[in-house]
Amino acid sequence: MDNLPIGVVLLSKERRVVYINSAMEGLTGFERSQVLGKKCAHFLRGNQCMIGCLLAQLENERESLVFEGNIIDHNRQKIETRHTLARLVDASGETQGYIEVVEDLRTIKRAGRQEIRTEFLGNILGNCPEMQKVFNLVPVIGQTDSSVLITGETGTGKDLLAEAIHQHSPRAKGPFIKVNCGALPETLLESELFGHKKGAFTGATQDKPGWFKLANNGTLFLTEIGDLPLSLQVKLLTFLDDKVIYPLGSTKGVQVNVRVIAATHRNLEEMVRLGTFRQDLLFRLNVIRVHLPPLRERGDDVRLLLYHFLNQFSEELKKDVHTFSPQALNVLLNYTYPGNVRELRNIVEYALAICDGNQIGLEHLPAYLRSSSEPALSPLNNLNQPPLVDSGTNSCAEAKAKTWSDMEKEMILKALVEAGGKKALAAKRLGWGRSTLWRKMKKYNLD
Repeated sequence: MDNLPIGVVLLSKERRVVYINSAMEGLTGFERSQVLGKKCAHFLRGNQCMIGCLLAQLENERESLVFEGNIIDHNRQKIETRHTLARLVDASGETQGYIEVVEDLRTIKRAGRQEIRTEFLGNILGNCPEMQKVFNLVPVIGQTDSSVLITGETGTGKDLLAEAIHQHSPRAKGPFIKVNCGALPETLLESELFGHKKGAFTGATQDKPGWFKLANNGTLFLTEIGDLPLSLQVKLLTFLDDKVIYPLGSTKGVQVNVRVIAATHRNLEEMVRLGTFRQDLLFRLNVIRVHLPPLRERGDDVRLLLYHFLNQFSEELKKDVHTFSPQALNVLLNYTYPGNVRELRNIVEYALAICDGNQIGLEHLPAYLRSSSEPALSPLNNLNQPPLVDSGTNSCAEAKAKTWSDMEKEMILKALVEAGGKKALAAKRLGWGRSTLWRKMKKYNLD
């Protein structure tokens, strides 16, 4: 069952989990060992479980039961799914357990959206010639099984493009697993990627499959590949050559069928020259290369994205706001967006959250857009925080003298102080994930 591209759960007569396959682990984020023996309702946590268990309807039926609903994954995200239920019976026809097949419906939903809006590719929106070239490439790339390297500045949508390539490939029904190479220390990252055997190191009390094995028959997306340590670059190169992984503590290789897509905002050629990235690994990853242009080079896509996110957040926040004032629109169209689409999205979400009228005005925009003509000083992902400098007579001169790195470091320290040293709370105040905060603290030697 581990070779099947869809999730499978085996349940006992008491409706407790006996087994889940690798695709189910990838879909839910739960490892097999975490859910064995649990009631299925406590594992899948679907909307149907709140209404009433459908397994009771199978007691007097031989046919399978199919329904659509949703489940809640390990990260508390709701996933739309289709379920197929059937009894497992012995020779006498007595029920001995149940089998449940779970399909991810997000692919179908995205395909429907793409038919309605031709300027969409998955969740990527754009009409400029550069983005249209990318859109035209994706179906072609999807039909190959070669490694892909996606480059572009932070916030340009590299993860969305990787998922779009996966959805346009024969692997679409298999798992799509994203791993941030800069989010974990080297010792943990190796175990997470390649898995380990019981007893491989202190605390390894059981076998762990690793993300490569969980992505079998699917796609493994390695974001921030430039942060991958040199020792793991060697292991990744070995896998790309022979499609075999070697878990920690094991001398026996495991054959897996995984396509690798990598992404980075770094200049890998320069890293090769400096000796921090292997040239042979770059050659293996760079079979197909796709570059996402920064938002400042995408022309009228800025206007398209502004109204797209305005309509999206208006619906989510139940507000009747669907336009910008001429002054606000002029500022937004002439801003250079160093944080690209992610920053634009955050700006619109912030403006709509504080808007109390029927249009976004200049007073609803973040303070740094209204008062500063220096885009590099914009506090990316920290739009709801007050300015870091006081409003004294020398504050502007002090701000201009600082680099972006100085500003970002100060933002992190300020958030940590206000959060009482609690990193999770500090990350929330900054609008970042915990892994992003951890990586930036390491970058500035704050860890």
